[in-house]
Amino acid sequence: MFFFIGLFMLVGGLKEVGLIDEMAKSIIYYTEGDLPKTTLYILWGSGFLSGFLDNIPFVAAMIPVILEFQTYGMTNIEPLWWALALGACLGGNATVIGSSANVIVAGLAVKARQSFSFMEFLKVGTPVALVSFFISTFYLYFRYLIFY
Repeated sequence: MFFFIGLFMLVGGLKEVGLIDEMAKSIIYYTEGDLPKTTLYILWGSGFLSGFLDNIPFVAAMIPVILEFQTYGMTNIEPLWWALALGACLGGNATVIGSSANVIVAGLAVKARQSFSFMEFLKVGTPVALVSFFISTFYLYFRYLIFY
């Protein structure tokens, strides 16, 4: 409970000091406000970062960023929500620290004397994550972006 209290306080602080607005401006600038580019940037960027950051705080920090896109003229943000959800979820498969489930499995493997290294997991997890990202890219493109 205290984790989530602190998390939401942190996100609120980031919003108050203007960091959330600056992140949204930077993404809009980089993608030129183009919805397909922004969607794929969110998908692949959140996927990469979720391999090394915990998904929950990352998504909590990104929610106000996506909401901020509406103030910059993006009216259809549904693809952005899906890109964030898919990227953050599937990116955790790339590394052993990318998701809580992976950390738990690593701990259970150690107890069972079947441990594996970070690099061993990375060799298996990264291709799985990349295939997932490509499938997600095609899904998002043909479901939401094909007519943009």
